[in-house]
Amino acid sequence: MHETRWRAWLTVAALLPALSCGSGRSYQNRNMDFGSIRTIVVMPFWNLSRESLAADRVRDVFASSLLATEATYVVPLGEVGRAISRVGVANPVSPSADEIVKIGAMLKAEALITGVVKEYGEVRTGSAGANVVSLSAQMFETTTGKVVWSGSSTKGGVSFGSRLLGTSGGDPVNDVTEQAVDDLIKQLLR
Repeated sequence: MHETRWRAWLTVAALLPALSCGSGRSYQNRNMDFGSIRTIVVMPFWNLSRESLAADRVRDVFASSLLATEATYVVPLGEVGRAISRVGVANPVSPSADEIVKIGAMLKAEALITGVVKEYGEVRTGSAGANVVSLSAQMFETTTGKVVWSGSSTKGGVSFGSRLLGTSGGDPVNDVTEQAVDDLIKQLLR
């Protein structure tokens, strides 16, 4: 019995790094003058999660939160959709450098952001469960189509106490989404 309990603790200890949820890493081009960015286009996000509407939800929160910083103007998502259609972007979640330049010129934007939703919704470990949101984004300069910033964030997840007790809990998925987006925007604005 003692050996079984010891193995259970080792399993929990091994899972902690994989299930812990914190901030990710970011890249920022040191030669880019981020102060010159007045207008940003937020493209549709790519969805790798099981939730079919996750990318749209996260993109909406991201665009609204970025606009709320008052650091820059965010082109309304409807205008972005029309520009994508006019330019004939083959894959809006992963535009080519040429398409980025064309959309930037059409919408008079200095930067364009794409994103990927990796996880969205409830995750379970044993009998414990909680919401988690994991996403990454990158910003392109619209004159060249080159990446000038990239970041990622994961928030939420099953807490250590919930894992030990086998209980569910955590924040609602909307709150976790806002936390992950806020973390990403802090990485962008630093």
